[in-house]
Amino acid sequence: MTYQDHITRNAQLIKSFKGTWDGIDAESAARMQLQNRFKTGLDIAKYTAKIMREDMAAYDLNPANYTQSLGCWHGFIGQQKLISIKKHFGTTKSRYLYLSGWMVAALRSEFGPLPDQSMHEKTSVPALIEELYTFLQQADQREMGMMFRELDKARETGNEVEAQRLIHALDNYETHVVPIIADIDAGFGNAEATYLLAKKMIAAGACALQIENQVSDEKQCGHQDGKVTVPHEDFLAKIRACRYAFLEMGVDDGIIVSRTDSLGAGLTKQIAFSKEPGDIGDQYNSFLDCEEVDLTSIGNGDVVITREGKLLRPKRLPSNLYQFRSGTGEDRCVLDCINALQNGADLLWIETEKPHIEQIAGMVDRVREVIPNAKLVYNNSPSFNWTLNFRQQVFDAWAAAGKDVSAFDRAKLMSIDYDGTELAAEADERIRTFQRDSSARAGIFHHLITLPTYHTAALSTDNLAKEYFGEAGMLGYVLNVQRQEIRQGIACVKHQNMSGSDIGDDHKEYFAGEAALKAAGKDNTMNQFAA
Repeated sequence: MTYQDHITRNAQLIKSFKGTWDGIDAESAARMQLQNRFKTGLDIAKYTAKIMREDMAAYDLNPANYTQSLGCWHGFIGQQKLISIKKHFGTTKSRYLYLSGWMVAALRSEFGPLPDQSMHEKTSVPALIEELYTFLQQADQREMGMMFRELDKARETGNEVEAQRLIHALDNYETHVVPIIADIDAGFGNAEATYLLAKKMIAAGACALQIENQVSDEKQCGHQDGKVTVPHEDFLAKIRACRYAFLEMGVDDGIIVSRTDSLGAGLTKQIAFSKEPGDIGDQYNSFLDCEEVDLTSIGNGDVVITREGKLLRPKRLPSNLYQFRSGTGEDRCVLDCINALQNGADLLWIETEKPHIEQIAGMVDRVREVIPNAKLVYNNSPSFNWTLNFRQQVFDAWAAAGKDVSAFDRAKLMSIDYDGTELAAEADERIRTFQRDSSARAGIFHHLITLPTYHTAALSTDNLAKEYFGEAGMLGYVLNVQRQEIRQGIACVKHQNMSGSDIGDDHKEYFAGEAALKAAGKDNTMNQFAA
């Protein structure tokens, strides 16, 4: 409905109550309705799932149409990110939010900071989704509120051209609400637990759930050691649980991102069930580190399996975990990806130990031999030392091409001493184009940074503390924070407006008319920022 449609409909509704609703203004109600486009989290999930599906189709046509997100650990952080995107680029198209389980554990758990091991309260994940969308919708309310004020001013001054321009802008308003890819870890329990949590996350607004093939009660961050995977059938049960949750909640086109940690995981908790040679369980077991035994050499408590007529004893550790053969990670990873896509997943996530395009592409090429439109969500992780990795990649490329690299120590390429070199410049250019190049070569549809706002919060706070508590004193804040906010047009420099004060004033006027006690009068110190 257009702005005028809302007004007309409200006027008719008010009139139908024969004078008892005459204190309600049709246009004021229309403004509130426009500012509250999404009535529930499910409305958001349905809206954003459609956007994400369209973006996936656009990427299939042209890999230049990749998408991006940053991980956000608070609603305010997500809100400011989207406000910034709209300010600088004029649109939120192809930009998402990522909800990181790592950051929920580290920053949002009632237990305090926790490692990324699924120890945090699982209800904190849907709570953060709801919080993020509350803040994004408030960004809509704030921006529309400013447009309403401009519309009133245009009418007061008789500027009908400007008034019509603003009404057209309201009718074509682009919301700050964008898709969230939400981390459900390894499902927080069995498939039933996964299903129950998935429903909560979808109801809060999530259109895309990212789930990994680690053992839920042994889950580790993908960039740490000690990762333990589960057999395919166990993981598929959780993928199906997510799909059932989407269908039950009415989000028929919800997206499931299947993450495999097999590249860095050398352990499994279970030997897969196999009915016949070559089935998926048998393929999983084929990667186990085994030794051939006979009946006389089987010890107390040993577990044995048979393959190709041989009696084999898988290597079992004191932890009761079984070990995979060294060097099988990539093969297991490819098998995981193919199996997930053939059984209901929509996108892949391959957790790697470094950002190397050809390593990623090598696996994706193998997956695409079976599933041609396979595509990835990829973690541009802060756990990678990007500077060192790319300088080493350039060093290796130069050495392979016969270029003299004697001026460089490969192990110390992070050193500031190399910052002004040609090698460093080429490495930085490769970092700059990494997302574009890997989307074209390695099938990456979505690029995200899991923990960027964790690091930016720490860095900016350190810089402020160093200045403010040092010789700079108050100038440390004014020079490096407030003055920059003003000159760069950062929305929250007017923090009263950002927190909803002006929205509240509008409502007070709607509710009480001339009797409204508003906060934005001449004595509001925020007026100092009008200049």
